[in-house]
Amino acid sequence: MKKIIYILFAGMLFTSCLDKLPEDAIPADKAITTISEANQAVIGLYSSFLSSSLYSGALSIMPDLQCDMVYAVNGYTNTYGDTWRWEILSTNANIEAVYGSLYNVITSANFLLDYEDRLRRTITDDDDLDRLDQYCGEAHMARAIAYWELIRLFTKPYDEATADTELGVVITEHYNQGGEIYRSTLKESVDFLMKEIALAEEMLKLDDDYKPSTHGPLYSSNYFNEYVAHALHARVALYLGRWEEAAKEASKLIDCGYYLLSSASSIYSGQMSYFDYLWQYDEGTETIWKVGFTSTAYGGALGRIFFNYDYQSVKPDYVPAQWVINLYEANDLRVDTYFSVFTTGHTHGLQWPLLVKYWGNPNFSSQGILHMHQPKVFRLAEQYLIRAEANAMLGKYTEAAKDIATLRKARYTSYTSTPHLDAKTALQVIEQERVKELYMEGFRLTDLKRWHKGFERTPQSESVKSGSSLKVEADDALFVWPIPQHELEAPGANILPNESNR
Repeated sequence: MKKIIYILFAGMLFTSCLDKLPEDAIPADKAITTISEANQAVIGLYSSFLSSSLYSGALSIMPDLQCDMVYAVNGYTNTYGDTWRWEILSTNANIEAVYGSLYNVITSANFLLDYEDRLRRTITDDDDLDRLDQYCGEAHMARAIAYWELIRLFTKPYDEATADTELGVVITEHYNQGGEIYRSTLKESVDFLMKEIALAEEMLKLDDDYKPSTHGPLYSSNYFNEYVAHALHARVALYLGRWEEAAKEASKLIDCGYYLLSSASSIYSGQMSYFDYLWQYDEGTETIWKVGFTSTAYGGALGRIFFNYDYQSVKPDYVPAQWVINLYEANDLRVDTYFSVFTTGHTHGLQWPLLVKYWGNPNFSSQGILHMHQPKVFRLAEQYLIRAEANAMLGKYTEAAKDIATLRKARYTSYTSTPHLDAKTALQVIEQERVKELYMEGFRLTDLKRWHKGFERTPQSESVKSGSSLKVEADDALFVWPIPQHELEAPGANILPNESNR
C-alpha cells in the first residue's frame, strides 16, 4: 500500500499547485521508515516527470512555438493557439499545468528530503547509507530542475544589479511548509537553485573506481548522476551570464569521456546513422539524461501537433518556419534527420517539410502509440554550444570556433574548416547553431529573453492569418509567463503577479 501511495501521490490534483496532500493521507510516523521505502519515493519522484505538461509536452513545445520557430497552418486544431498568437492570459490552461507539474516535482522531492535525517539515524549499514545519499541526491537534482524551469519561465532575465529587487519564485523546502506563501526575490531564488545544484553534484558524485566497462555507460540514462547536475549547472550559469563558470561546467561534460556526439555521417545500422538512431529510437551516446518511458508508463506525444497522423494522412497543426529551414547548409545532415517533405491531408494540400525528429519511436508506434519520444532533456551538443557562447562572451573566439567546428563535424557529411568568429559575428553564428541543433526542444523563448531580442513573423504558405503577421519587441512582458490566476487567488497566498498577468 505504501508503494502505491508513493507512486501515485505525485499525480494527484490540488486546488493550488502549492498545496500538499491532506495531513492524514500519509501519517508522519509511518512515512519513509526504511531504505526500501525511500527507494519507492524516488520511483514516485521520477514518475512525476512523466507529466505531459513537462518535457514530453508543453514545457518543451510551448517556448519554441510561442516564438518564431513554427507557423500554425489553415485547418489546425487550435492546440496551443492562444500561445502562438501571443494571446496569453493568466488562465492559460497549459501554463497552469506546467506550473503545477513543476511544483508537483518539488513536492515529491520535499516529501523524501523531510524524512532524510530521521531515516539516516536508523541506518547502520554503510551500503544503505550510500543508497540514501544517492536517493537524496536525486531529490535535490529533481528539485533543482524544477526550480530552474520556474525561474526561466516565470521571472525576468537575471541581472546581478537588480536581482535582489526583482520577483523570483515561491520557494518551498518542506512537504508541510506552513506559513505565508510568497515569492522570494530573484536573487534568493537563484541562490537556492545553485545550492540545490551543488548538493546534487556532491551527493551524486561517482565513485573513484567507476568504469563504464564494468559499471555500464552513463549515456542515455533515465537516472540522475553528477554529470546531469553539471549539465544543469552549465545551462543555468550561461543564463545568468557567468561565462567562466558556464565554460568550466560544460567542459566537465565534454572532457569526461563518458559522452560522445552521435555522428550523423557514421552508420549505426543499414541506412541509419548514429544521429538518426538517437532521434528515432531515443538511444545515443550524447544523451546525458532523458525521461524514461515504457509502453505502459509514458508521457505526452511530442510529435502529435506536427503530424496528427490518423493512419491515412498527416494534418499538422504547425509546420517549421521557412527561415529555419533556410539556415541549414546543403551538407548538413540534420536536415534529413529533423525534416521530411509531406503532402498534408488538409483541404489545401500543403506540401512542406515536417518535423520527423518527433515522428515517433518505432518501439511505441508498433504498439499503436503514435508520435511518442522519450524527451532528451540534456544532450552533449548543448554543452558544446554553451561553452562556445561562454568563450565568445569572454573574447575567446578561437576556442568558441573550435566547439562550433566539432559540433558541425558530427552533423555534416564532411566539415574540415573552422568558422571565423569575432566580436561582430560570434553571437550570430552561435544563435543560428542553437536554432539548427536544438530546434523545438524548448530553448528559443529563453534565448531571446536573455539576449534581449524580439522577433517578427511574416505570413508563409497556408499559415493562419491571425498570428502570422506579428512583431514582438525585445523584453515584451509576455517573454515572462504570467503566474496562474488560481495561485494568486489561493487562500493564504500572498503571491504577487508578473507584468504579463492581465
